[in-house]
Amino acid sequence: MPKLTFYNLPVDKQQTLIHAAKKEFSRVSLYEASIANIVKTAGIPRGSFYQYFKDKEDAFYFLLNEHVKNRKREFISGLKKYNGDIFATVDETYRSMLGNCRCQENRDFFRNAFLNMNHKIENTFTKDLTAERWNQFTEVRHLINTQKLNVCEEHDLFHILQIIIAVTFHCLVRSFEKELTIDESINSFSNELNLLKKGLCR
Repeated sequence: MPKLTFYNLPVDKQQTLIHAAKKEFSRVSLYEASIANIVKTAGIPRGSFYQYFKDKEDAFYFLLNEHVKNRKREFISGLKKYNGDIFATVDETYRSMLGNCRCQENRDFFRNAFLNMNHKIENTFTKDLTAERWNQFTEVRHLINTQKLNVCEEHDLFHILQIIIAVTFHCLVRSFEKELTIDESINSFSNELNLLKKGLCR
């Protein structure tokens, strides 16, 4: 995460640095990204970068974490909007994420993230859905309408969410890999989500 000196910057200077980092991580993957390009775009000395971030990974995961926070807020809002319907909420969250990808820079950023997925990147997206943190995830657990799900125990709900997340990740990776249009990606995801809703056995 950013150092305290980053948060002490005026908001416009924070945004300049964030924009420069996002531009670089949209151009190439984290592994190929260059701090030299980030500081050049931001118009700051290289040494200044290290006053705000430990390294390029620190900057990248800050951007990714900000996105995850926004998606979590949307997810909670969706559960309230759809009276705990997990499938309607996930569908809307997926559409929202793809909507953010209408901006080419955002699309390139997430394409690079998903097509170069490693354990740490996946963990950033799913950190609230680990077995260790599940019991602390009460805000979401209590919003989900389990009457609409075939669950016997609350632990079943944990596994259902993990399955839905796995399908969501698969569809996002395929969307970027195959360069699907937003409509094609939404249709593909909706089909897979409907299969989960209906069940796979006759």
